[in-house]
Amino acid sequence: MFKSIYISRGFFLGWGICTVLILLGYYYNWMLYVGQFGFILLLTLTVLDILILYGAHKHVSLLRNIPQRLDLGDTANITLVANNKSIQPLRITLYDSPPHEMQARDLWFHHLLMPQQEQVFNYDFIPHHRGTYEWGTTIIYIRSFLSLTQRKIEFSKHETSTAYPSIQQMKRFDFILFNQQNLELGIKKIRRLGHNNEFEQIKNYVQGDDIRTINWKATSRRSELMVNQYQAQRTQAVFSIIDKSRAMEHQFEGLTLLDHAINTTLVFSNIALRKGDKVGLFTFSDKLGSQLPAQKGGRQLQRILDVLHAQQTHFLESNFSLLTQRVMKKIPSRSLLMIYTNFETELAMRRALPMLRQLNKKFVVVIVFFENTTLQSIATREPSTERDIYLSTLAEDVINIKRRIAKELNRNGIQTVLTKPDQLSVNTLNKYLELKSKGLI
Repeated sequence: MFKSIYISRGFFLGWGICTVLILLGYYYNWMLYVGQFGFILLLTLTVLDILILYGAHKHVSLLRNIPQRLDLGDTANITLVANNKSIQPLRITLYDSPPHEMQARDLWFHHLLMPQQEQVFNYDFIPHHRGTYEWGTTIIYIRSFLSLTQRKIEFSKHETSTAYPSIQQMKRFDFILFNQQNLELGIKKIRRLGHNNEFEQIKNYVQGDDIRTINWKATSRRSELMVNQYQAQRTQAVFSIIDKSRAMEHQFEGLTLLDHAINTTLVFSNIALRKGDKVGLFTFSDKLGSQLPAQKGGRQLQRILDVLHAQQTHFLESNFSLLTQRVMKKIPSRSLLMIYTNFETELAMRRALPMLRQLNKKFVVVIVFFENTTLQSIATREPSTERDIYLSTLAEDVINIKRRIAKELNRNGIQTVLTKPDQLSVNTLNKYLELKSKGLI
């Protein structure tokens, strides 16, 4: 019964005072009597305190609210609601058990709960990988106004929540792009160039129609002017191709490059579907991964989300030859291929270049790869020692390798996006909107 009762500091303080008084009683008799009376009073109040805590135990409740769906890399707010339904004030100290990935060993809250009072405690949790997270037991220590003892109450409610590619980012970019607030996140407003180029129908000529669209064969058959009517070509196929090799395992702000690419793919797929395009998905590493044919509609976005959630890094080199064979076989028409990868050396790029050139003859290929932000911070830091100068020079050389890779790809007619991981979604969308405005897709 008393396993959950603990002696508090107030009891030891009172015990110490009474002990001192009894010791001084050898010199002053009245102190001996005061000390003895203090011991009796202390023990009496301690028993009373225990009885109060056992009665209050039935009137303390706790509710923990966890989102059932977490967004990868985005902050989730966890709330703990403690309720004192008793008729006396209680001092509570609350300890929660968040997922071990949070590394929060000092997560606790302290508060004085008045009778019939409810108190809400909050803390933030950021999932850094896709999958399931588990919350364990929540413990509350309660003390009465006497504060001589405290009681431990365990709320053994184990809960789980699953982290998926970020829906928050997808909705944020969707709102900004389609509510004319593009400049807020750096999305450029790009005017569509050229003419409408998808045939719709033949109709009678009316004043104001472009005479260059006159259909002379139809005019001769009908003995009246007939013109071709065109509409803007809207439905194209766009594919996100994600490299899952070890080069995508580097981390930025707690997320791997693979996870950044996955979040951006969800954002990009949603925007492309809203723009009327068909969207598909490929993943690859040393071998082929998931494949999703290009389709339109809201269900396709859910399919893409489910496929992205299941992706894991393969710690081997990427096989662009195998990818090229599969893409050439499975995609029959001209499409946009957004390939998310990470070339760290010129040698790695040159090995993949023949396959990329082959793909670029049939498709519009965009290579999206990443700047090394850690090296950039080293290169721009003011050196103070010879070692700092050496590291700065070395970092600058590696940064220049990335730029030379981008130039080499451009010289071979391949579109590139060299971006920081935190600007990946913005730069990818800008490239997509640029290609669409030029009529290249």
